[in-house]
Amino acid sequence: MPSDAALDARAEDLKREVITLNRDLLALEEELLYPASTQVNVFVSMDVGKLFMLESVQVKVDDKLVAQHLYTPAEVKALHRGGVQRLFVGNLRSGPHEITAFFTGQGPHERDYKRGTTLQFDKGSETRNIELKVRDALGKLQPEFDVKVWP
Repeated sequence: MPSDAALDARAEDLKREVITLNRDLLALEEELLYPASTQVNVFVSMDVGKLFMLESVQVKVDDKLVAQHLYTPAEVKALHRGGVQRLFVGNLRSGPHEITAFFTGQGPHERDYKRGTTLQFDKGSETRNIELKVRDALGKLQPEFDVKVWP
């Protein structure tokens, strides 16, 4: 009969195998649901963020709401420290599209602030990654909201 230490070691090995299998299954599921030829990812990031305290983001693609998120203080802190959040993953056909993002939060002088930004982009046969970035425009003392398509 195996000892308790041997059983504990075997249990730990099984846990590691289950975690690895789960990771592989999630990757396979994403590959099947979102093939590279139609996949679009939308990310949110912040650069400095002293002039704007993010509360929520809403994203529309071709006038259809595809994602929205209310941020906790911990999530905003993570973005300030350089974190990037994947807000949306989905499928789009090849061709021209429009993405619109609405940011709400506290702007300069603790005023309620809502700003939108729009970008026209072409979806080719490769995965398309889009970054929504909040950054401070110190010259204007206003936050700016950029949308960038990564190649």
